[in-house]
Amino acid sequence: MRVLGIDPGSETLGWGVVEGSGLKYSLVDFGTVKSSPREAFSKRLLKISNGIEAVIAKFQPDVISVEEAFYATNVKVALKLGQVRGVVLLIGEKSGLEISEFSPRLIKQTVVGYGNAEKHQVQEMVRLLLKMKTVPQPHDAADALAIAICHFHHAGVRNRILDAKRKS
Repeated sequence: MRVLGIDPGSETLGWGVVEGSGLKYSLVDFGTVKSSPREAFSKRLLKISNGIEAVIAKFQPDVISVEEAFYATNVKVALKLGQVRGVVLLIGEKSGLEISEFSPRLIKQTVVGYGNAEKHQVQEMVRLLLKMKTVPQPHDAADALAIAICHFHHAGVRNRILDAKRKS
């Protein structure tokens, strides 16, 4: 299975591709889609759309795993993040990918073991879990890899539950 993790952002969207099965997985690639805050927001959404479509075309993932929206004190930021997530989810559906979503707290809990982990802790655990020589930079890409890793940990549980329901 190949998972594309997405850390949505309107200025820097992180992506990371991880492949494997069960709890055995490895790094494929990671990066960002950057947009200028000086550009019209609609142009930034188009750049994000084109960037994610290019990543999907290049790496052919089976699953797109996206960070869920979190509570933001700034309503404008929350709305923009929601629009970016909408673009990502739409691309996932149009591409025929399985879509999974995880809360920021669950991602940190799964990868670091602590739901309130700091950015540097997530980066270091991603480095260790994917056997990387250095921490992935920027943190947006590290977060995307953490989201993909989270999918591997939780997809196995979900699959076991579905199998058990089919057998009963």
